[in-house]
Amino acid sequence: MNRLLSGRKSNSKEPVIIVSGLPRSGTSMMMKMLSEGGIEVLTDRLRAADEDNPEGYFEFEAVKGMPDGNAAWLYEAGGKALKVISALLEHLPPGYSYKIIFMERELGEILASQRRMLERREESSPIEDAAMQEQFRRHLAAVKPWLARQPNMDVLYVSYNDLMRDAAPLCRTVAEFIGRPLDLDRMRSVPSGDLYRNRKISV
Repeated sequence: MNRLLSGRKSNSKEPVIIVSGLPRSGTSMMMKMLSEGGIEVLTDRLRAADEDNPEGYFEFEAVKGMPDGNAAWLYEAGGKALKVISALLEHLPPGYSYKIIFMERELGEILASQRRMLERREESSPIEDAAMQEQFRRHLAAVKPWLARQPNMDVLYVSYNDLMRDAAPLCRTVAEFIGRPLDLDRMRSVPSGDLYRNRKISV
């Protein structure tokens, strides 16, 4: 794990808010919810909204450089929200504190969403769904205990499926977890049944 920035502290007393999870687990939706709630989000908007994510991806390209030790930009990220897929969480520099909102979703739905995204792009998956599902399960089985051991990381697990059924209580939970007043009405207006196109299936 990278330790190059272990001695540098954020210029803010507030932790960095991280939205994480597997790909297609609802991380972009949560970023949109935080933005609507009043949290400043870190995004460069290089990846434009499309049919797969009509509300946008809320990605920050610099995140991909963390495995190589390129994370000096985090110095200005205190109190802001940043999307980091779960595979990159271990590369977050230890010299900062983090509030991590980890999105969870039925694996069958994640696989269906990925499959449809690849089909729209006329691409094929490198492995079968069953193998991918097993990889996801092993990854989650490893990353969750790892997160629990990190003294600088506070984690809230949020079910995408529960959020789509009833957003109000989870919006309150997220606001309490972050510890800041948020616009709950605007937050709960983001989850939309129109975008819930890959409901639970058997794999």
